[in-house]
Amino acid sequence: MTDFQNIHHSWFEILKPEFEKDYFIKLIEFINNERRNNYVYPSQTLVYNAFNLTPLHSLKVVIIGQDPYHGQGQANGLSFSVNDGVKFPPSLRNIFKELKSDVGCEVPFSGNLERWAKQGVLLLNATLTVRANHAASHQNKGWETFTDTVINLISIHKKNIVFILWGNYARSKKQLINCDSNFVIESAHPSPLARGAFFNSKPFSACNNYLIQHKISPISWCL
Repeated sequence: MTDFQNIHHSWFEILKPEFEKDYFIKLIEFINNERRNNYVYPSQTLVYNAFNLTPLHSLKVVIIGQDPYHGQGQANGLSFSVNDGVKFPPSLRNIFKELKSDVGCEVPFSGNLERWAKQGVLLLNATLTVRANHAASHQNKGWETFTDTVINLISIHKKNIVFILWGNYARSKKQLINCDSNFVIESAHPSPLARGAFFNSKPFSACNNYLIQHKISPISWCL
């Protein structure tokens, strides 16, 4: 059982061929079996949350993550985001530090990034599900094929999109992007493992400067 039929129609129209491919059918079979035997995050209704909150026609920015948080109650279908009331994971805490340094936004009370998503920021994880307490457990099952297609289709159907690539994994997706008609911002990952290399990268102001230059309304990053 899957809820991909409920994905926003603007995405469904261009992604429908993927849903019918063998790899995707096998992927859904795998996830359904996982849900029968384990806890899987995010909940089934939130797997495609990024697509539902950011329709294709309103897309301005793509922030690529790797896979969902695997702790109870954390994942909400948006990369780097957590549900209201959940303690900030280390990477998200560093994102908020850079946000304050870059554009002056105070650290918010909630790590829920839905407000960004509703403004046109697609918060896309390369892998859309994970088994509880087992990081990266749903990698190499087919999700990456699907989300690589998403990135490539955005490049085909849109222009002047800002792609924000944090860390080596996200940066590996640059080959899928038409860099002639879109803008790519690259930096170290916000994880503490990057030893502070993420700080002073100023992705939020760079993003808005590009959007403004192309007569696109900027993102209000403050939460």
